[in-house]
Amino acid sequence: MLPHPEPALAAALAADLRAAGFTSDGLRSAWTAQADDAIARGLRRPALRALGERTDALAVLARLLGLGVAQPRAAVDAALPATGAEGLARLGLAEIAGDTVRPAAMVRPQSFADHAGDGEWWIASDLDEAARGGGALPEDHVLGVGGASLTLAGLQLPDAAETGLDVGTGCGIQALRMRRSVSRVVATDVSERALAFTRLNALLNGVDGIDVRAGSLFDPVAGERFDRIATNPPFVITPRRAGVPAYEYRDGGRVGDALVAEVIGGAGAHLTPGGVAQLLGNWESRDGDDGLDRVRGWVEASAVPLDAWVIERERLDPLAYAELWVRDGGTVPGSAEFADLVDAWLDDFAARGVTGIGFGYVLLRRPADGAPTLARYERVAGTVESAPGAHLAGALAAHDRLAGLDDDALAASRFLVAPDVTEARHHRPGEEAPTVIELRQGGGFGRALAVDPGLAALVGASDGDLAVGVLVDAIAQLLEVDAAALRSDLLPRVRELAFTGFLRFAD
Repeated sequence: MLPHPEPALAAALAADLRAAGFTSDGLRSAWTAQADDAIARGLRRPALRALGERTDALAVLARLLGLGVAQPRAAVDAALPATGAEGLARLGLAEIAGDTVRPAAMVRPQSFADHAGDGEWWIASDLDEAARGGGALPEDHVLGVGGASLTLAGLQLPDAAETGLDVGTGCGIQALRMRRSVSRVVATDVSERALAFTRLNALLNGVDGIDVRAGSLFDPVAGERFDRIATNPPFVITPRRAGVPAYEYRDGGRVGDALVAEVIGGAGAHLTPGGVAQLLGNWESRDGDDGLDRVRGWVEASAVPLDAWVIERERLDPLAYAELWVRDGGTVPGSAEFADLVDAWLDDFAARGVTGIGFGYVLLRRPADGAPTLARYERVAGTVESAPGAHLAGALAAHDRLAGLDDDALAASRFLVAPDVTEARHHRPGEEAPTVIELRQGGGFGRALAVDPGLAALVGASDGDLAVGVLVDAIAQLLEVDAAALRSDLLPRVRELAFTGFLRFAD
């Protein structure tokens, strides 16, 4: 059954959900925080136990839409006075069988926080594995809001823009997030089912300005350009072998990591000058050819020159990767089918000499004028703040300003220590001088840097009053070292600290 997005009915359902207190906080209060955590792990019984025999509107909707448990029709009609069970069925979210209403989809509240403040959406998607009673998912399954979706939503730049593109929209979460700062958004997907959910979710949340189009990757927007592109593409590396499920939400039908290479290669042509594309992806390391180096090759091969900032957050060996995604499809670990699918993944990786699979974030920018100036490929293992989009925007702005400063101009600049930066000094017992000085970042990507006394002194003295050059001369005198040598050593590192957000321009 496909969702049937009817504007009047969707508005009625939203009003009913709001009146019932069907919110993240409302549900967490109804079934306890402990049960809420269990739901994220696929366990719904603790929540059902907590709800007990309650028959109020919130409890009925929590069971039906939040947990995927059939409810009496009379109870549903009472919980949804404006929509009723019949309206829910017309929207494609439920089926009526006599006196029972069976869920055909999930509707769950999703809270968020961004530059514009706190908010919440209702997100409809296909029944999850627990609601389906286990077993492998259908290949056209439309996923709800998962960890990857939240990651990309948080990474999106907060800057206002006119046009945006969400490639592979799924349930529409990226399009909704983009619409918070972008005037007009196009959302594309090969799945008509996904597009129907996107239309419905836009209506449920009263969000206009989203143009939904069917097609693969950039095909539906041929010849068009956008200020922002966000895509959580179906990047999961899947064996091209009979018997291996090809889930639309995660499998783009390519061999290995070719889909991510294709997205990177095609993004530049669809960006306006100064436009930014952001995506998540996997990339393979093959027989000594590092994955990040392969991504660099894809960027450099783009017909449109691009700035690039690529961050690898995680790296898995082939077996761990295979087990992760076989389990994700609902196949029971320990079963013969599970073992056969893992073998298919391992055979596929062995055929290409894959030794590891990286996961991370890609930010691409079409330079507004001139040649690219940013080519940064790194591994970052810190704890990332929930919505680092503003941090990314600040880093890009700092990079652009730094690119226009030679060393003399940088030495004349004044900086402030970012408010989330702390310093730790480690001493051996009985020794006055520290053996390790460490700067830690509370926000952004949670970086931790070991620094020497000279850089630590410069950062500690950066209160916006004195220029870098003046501070370097004073530190050189204090440490009894050559000022010119210290300047040559510290200025490149000041650039790095300014880009990564430890230091900020004072003006």
